[in-house]
Amino acid sequence: MRVELTKEVQERMLLCLSRSKRREVGGILMAEQLKPGEFRIVDFSLDEITGSEAHFVRSPEHHYEALDDFFARTGNDYARYNYLGEWHSHPNHQPIPSATDIESMTNLLEEEENISFAVLLIVKKGWWRRLHCSAVLVRRGEPISNVEVTAEVLGEKIAAPC
Repeated sequence: MRVELTKEVQERMLLCLSRSKRREVGGILMAEQLKPGEFRIVDFSLDEITGSEAHFVRSPEHHYEALDDFFARTGNDYARYNYLGEWHSHPNHQPIPSATDIESMTNLLEEEENISFAVLLIVKKGWWRRLHCSAVLVRRGEPISNVEVTAEVLGEKIAAPC
């Protein structure tokens, strides 16, 4: 699977990370499917309240509202625009999913019958306004796999971790 982060999404995430300082923040990822297995993240929600310096658990109510708004803006075209997964920051750790992160995503898939897979994106603010990240694909009943993240830099796409 491949996920693309636009420059706009990166800039918004960096702003969120700057404001949150050393607290973990996150939310849901909303994406456009470009072709099977290839997505462009076009929006995300933000929960700035529930995170601490070492833990983040999103509050579902706020994010459902953001998702409903996203569907309305994209004409309820669920085949093209839909929920892709979750994201959160690791400001004090490497931007890789922890065992707790993976367990939370696995539990989410078990609880939500309409979701068969989800991407988990972990981000961290680096030097020179650079976003560092990693992503994994969580599928019901299957092993976790890495997701290729591409980033748009000055209008050019680079196929490397952001």
